[in-house]
Amino acid sequence: MNAKPLLSIIVPVFSEEKIVPEFTHRVKAVADGLGNRYEHEIIFVDDGSRDRTLEILRGIAARDPRIRIISLSRNFGHQFAITAGLDNAWGEAAVVIDGDLQDPPEVIPEMVAKWEAGFKVVYGVREKRKGENPVKRLTAKAFYRLIRWIGDTDMPLDAGDFRLLDRQVVATLRRVREENRYLRGLVSWAGFPQAGVRYTRDRRYAGRTKFTLKKMIRFAFDGLLSFSDKPLKITSAVGFLITTVSFLMGLRIVVNKIRFPETLVSGWTSLILTVLFMGGIQLISLGILGLYLGRQYREVKKRPLYVVAATVGFEPGRDPLGEGRAGESGSARP
Repeated sequence: MNAKPLLSIIVPVFSEEKIVPEFTHRVKAVADGLGNRYEHEIIFVDDGSRDRTLEILRGIAARDPRIRIISLSRNFGHQFAITAGLDNAWGEAAVVIDGDLQDPPEVIPEMVAKWEAGFKVVYGVREKRKGENPVKRLTAKAFYRLIRWIGDTDMPLDAGDFRLLDRQVVATLRRVREENRYLRGLVSWAGFPQAGVRYTRDRRYAGRTKFTLKKMIRFAFDGLLSFSDKPLKITSAVGFLITTVSFLMGLRIVVNKIRFPETLVSGWTSLILTVLFMGGIQLISLGILGLYLGRQYREVKKRPLYVVAATVGFEPGRDPLGEGRAGESGSARP
């Protein structure tokens, strides 16, 4: 008999001790429901949790050999935790899902069905968002549309990191080691046939979100700057427009001075406002240039994307201890 194909489920977690037991129960129930067709592994990536999350995961893994744990040496961030999971997923397909139960694991069979139909990427589309205030919903909606308009890569609207990736897509992402990571964009950039699955995003099962305003802003900049140079083009266009307007205003002043030489040039307030406005535009332009330059500075250092402190449940020869670079730790499959 042929062995069943393996389905890898990657779960980044950060200080979710109140949720991990319930999440594990629900995701295992879904995976077991696919057991007649697929074997499965659940890879938890502990992103430097500061509570008992890792201890609880170790207890769960001791009772189920299909549970694997990658413990990072500190909090590297959500996108890097997902990267660590993808680097060490050996399944024919990998499902990425957050461990806060806002993305329901019960959607996974529908994703698998789409994958079986031939799609290499199946992403979840957040049709409704429970438990989020109107401001959060509005800003999220605006962000997805802004990044689609400004970006050079066609990205699906309202789609988060909850998605299924074919083995071929995972292998492609392993070769992309840029530090400023926006995985949703990288998946779209990689291409391959893609399809969406609509679902309702639930409230957090327990606790408070660890995705602070600062992290959201940083994440938004990663998405906007990683896949487009339009901000540079926009600042250039604004600079050209202001230069043109300034030239016309200067020409008008010269003409008036020739026609009415006895009249002094008035408008001290307008002059100051113009100077301040020009200074503001220049600072914004320099700031945008600085963001791109800073990202290049981080990339050329070639530091590891993450550092693994410990692992649980991985077979000999598949130990993901390493520097977070494809091919260096011996964990990435050809």
